[in-house]
Amino acid sequence: MFQFLKNTGLALTLTLVCSGAAFAQFENGPPFFPDRNNRRLDDDNKIKEMLSKQQVAHDKKEYEELLERGEEALRISDQLEKSFASSNQLTANDKRKLESLEKLITKIRNSLGGDDDKDEENPKFQENKTSTIKEAFGYLQATTGKLMDELKKTSRFSISAVAIQTSNTLIRLARVLRLKS
Repeated sequence: MFQFLKNTGLALTLTLVCSGAAFAQFENGPPFFPDRNNRRLDDDNKIKEMLSKQQVAHDKKEYEELLERGEEALRISDQLEKSFASSNQLTANDKRKLESLEKLITKIRNSLGGDDDKDEENPKFQENKTSTIKEAFGYLQATTGKLMDELKKTSRFSISAVAIQTSNTLIRLARVLRLKS
């Protein structure tokens, strides 16, 4: 009897070892769980789809913020032009508006992927140098309008070199106006 139990125990141990080796050959589990692979693929696809939707929503939000900044910059430049046209001088409030305009345009430029072009002078800016501060404010307002038009032409999938150049021109012009007045 002892011999029978010893042989049975040996046979049982051998069976377990062999079945473990057989199951190890399957990459994703034993063949009698076929749904396991499909569920894993479905979960992976759902995660990828969710991440894709989040990225699209994020990009759309950034684009809307870019347009809002452009509209804000246009509104500030209009206010500055009207204020200077009526009084022929800049108030402390106007100087703060110029600073905020510069910051807004810098954020727009950075959102577009541009950077400061200190080494290059924009030829349009050189050609359109204004002789009076009043003309400079008119140029500031007109150029901000051009920037807004360019931003509206772009999509969230594109980058506009013209918008980056225009924003650099506006930043330089705002700095000059702040220092001159």
